Amino acid sequence: MTNSPLSVMLSRLDFAWITSFHILYPPLTIGLAVILFLFEWRWMQTKDEQWYRLTRFFEKLFIINFGAGVATGITMEMAFGILYGPFSQAAGPFFGQVLGYETITAFMYEAGFIGLMIFGWGKISKKMHLFATFNVALSSSFSAMWILVANSWMQTPTGVVFKDGMFQVTNWYDAILNPDVILGFPHMLIACFELALFFMAGVAAWFVLTKRHVALFTRPLKYAILALLVIAPLQVYVGDGLGQVVSRDQPAALAAMEGHYHTFNKDGSVNTGWHVVAWPNAKGDGNAFAITIPHVLSLLETHSWNGKVQGLDSIKPQDRPPVVVPFYAFRVMVASGMALVLVALWGTLLVVRRRFSVARIAEQTWFLRSVIGAAFLPYLAVWTGWWTREVARQPWLVYGLMRTSAGVSRMPIAAEIFWMVGYMGFELAVLGGAWYFIAKMIRKGPDMTSPVIEEGHQSLGHMEAPAPQAGASPSYPRPA
Repeated sequence: MTNSPLSVMLSRLDFAWITSFHILYPPLTIGLAVILFLFEWRWMQTKDEQWYRLTRFFEKLFIINFGAGVATGITMEMAFGILYGPFSQAAGPFFGQVLGYETITAFMYEAGFIGLMIFGWGKISKKMHLFATFNVALSSSFSAMWILVANSWMQTPTGVVFKDGMFQVTNWYDAILNPDVILGFPHMLIACFELALFFMAGVAAWFVLTKRHVALFTRPLKYAILALLVIAPLQVYVGDGLGQVVSRDQPAALAAMEGHYHTFNKDGSVNTGWHVVAWPNAKGDGNAFAITIPHVLSLLETHSWNGKVQGLDSIKPQDRPPVVVPFYAFRVMVASGMALVLVALWGTLLVVRRRFSVARIAEQTWFLRSVIGAAFLPYLAVWTGWWTREVARQPWLVYGLMRTSAGVSRMPIAAEIFWMVGYMGFELAVLGGAWYFIAKMIRKGPDMTSPVIEEGHQSLGHMEAPAPQAGASPSYPRPA
């Protein structure tokens, strides 16, 4: 019994919906946890109250985002078994172990410290609280690592053999450190830092633009811009390296991302043109139209003037991925990344020209508006990057070893639609709730009046009662 094309498509669309919403939350959790640790560390080092206020404010946004990520993450794991039962069973020997490692070294690890981080203020020592925040940041990064190990293995499955309907691990080292994960994980981790920095910068820019707590939020805005001067170009560089891996190990995926149908031109020369925009023809064997720049594709993928990039015409028709989604999603991702680099450069220029002071930063209205708008671009880049990665792998679920049609669960179309409607409603509800409470916390702003937690149960502004003088009777509550 084989799955119908409609059933396969519904399963793919359903899971695409689930992962597209879930991936909105973990990057901010990972990146913001690191920022919270750095803020809290600076507060302990400098005793500057502003670092404390910033830590407590962004921690509230972190908590909301973290809760949404947990809710959608549990839903995604449940969807694996429901929508991709045969794949879950076949890949269990590897996937089960990797997700188990993620549970132990990340999820349970994080759960042990996040309670201390959230509820430990004033109840544990400052050093212990900082240690808890550090472990939340570290465990979040571990979680990303193991998830990328699993997904990268689906892109470049090494260290396994597919035998008797099961993926049997022959070499754990090769399976975990597969070719894609070597740059795939750093690419995703840097994306988390970039997203969190732009999120923080966007929130800070909004406060400065509206002239609320300008002195407080100028500081994180400035530091975020300076950090992004390194992070944003680094992301472009690592992404280029990952493109070389895709070119080597997934030539069909790269050809789809570039709308590259023909390895050679009609005269026999190497086709080195890069399509700025293109659209496939009705036959699916070329482009109906394209705006092309000669030699640029070769320069991007082989770093040479006339290097050969494999086209879709060298791939069997049944093994070719769709073109439109990866082609345009890839370009949106790249354009978003380059725009973020430009915003970081703009902000750094303002810092160099001494226009980032508390007195002058509010005058830079166009820059502040640009930062607020740019805060959404990392989300768009993560979305389109993930779509590129997943759609360009088709028709394979595990590249070259298991087709998607063989890995989806066999269920009636009505059941497919039922799950899709249910998941769509749930994900939209979580997104709406997260957005509502994050926006509410931002509108409310930081708490500037409560006493600063100093140590244990003591706090600034709550001095201990003086000891009674010698000979004086202690005061006790009198009964009514």
